[in-house]
Amino acid sequence: MNVPEINCQATSYFNEGHRVLPWTYRSTTTIRSSMPTEPWILLKNARFLSTRAKAPAQVRQMGALQVSMLSPGIIYEPYAPREPISFWKRWFTRNGWRRTKEDVVLELKSAYAVAKLRKIGYSRQKFYKEAISLYKENINSQIANADKASLRKSVTEKMFSALKNEIKQRESKWRKVHWEMVEPVVKIRTLRARMISIDRNDVNKAFIQLTLDFLTKQKFEAYDSKGCVVAGDKDKEVLVRDIWVFERSLFHPGAYWRLCGRISL
Repeated sequence: MNVPEINCQATSYFNEGHRVLPWTYRSTTTIRSSMPTEPWILLKNARFLSTRAKAPAQVRQMGALQVSMLSPGIIYEPYAPREPISFWKRWFTRNGWRRTKEDVVLELKSAYAVAKLRKIGYSRQKFYKEAISLYKENINSQIANADKASLRKSVTEKMFSALKNEIKQRESKWRKVHWEMVEPVVKIRTLRARMISIDRNDVNKAFIQLTLDFLTKQKFEAYDSKGCVVAGDKDKEVLVRDIWVFERSLFHPGAYWRLCGRISL
């Protein structure tokens, strides 16, 4: 079966800007790792690997209280694919050396964040299983069903506000929608990991953000107030790519993964 491919912009599948199908068509972008094979940068201080981004005052004041209901409110260093660089330019030019140093630092930041997660029992396969469940059974299904009460638990406060507005815009055009993800997931991978410290004196008081790349087959159909199909076709599979950022606290015992943002390429 030939499945059409759609490269998703960082929008809900039901956003206002779409016409026939609720996705934005974009050219396919191949993402390559720019991590050199022989990292040679030594860092003097491990704290360099966590961000100094200033958390909102509400987070700093409340400390560990109700962390599972709070978020820094930003995506730190949002993922973007690196431009390819030739072997000759990388190793035999000053700009190439500078680029190699930048690439190594980016990868070490991800490794540092993942190492922090492993201390609280993180495993990639377990997290992928949870992320797929959030992607399919929680967030996308809740958006499709306009289940805002349940959706609030699966996303951060800032993300919930954005999704609530998207649902409102969708409901002004369509009475209801059918959304379905065809399992298994075609591909899932981690693009970036980042740590956001909120206490200058305690690096463990932090949030971790993991950026995931989802490639899935989906079905979508929208209906007007009379029940007539006005967009999509639930009998056709469409290949959709999404880049989502998940977040959780490292220092609150009740913390859990939530969606904190979506990235457009």
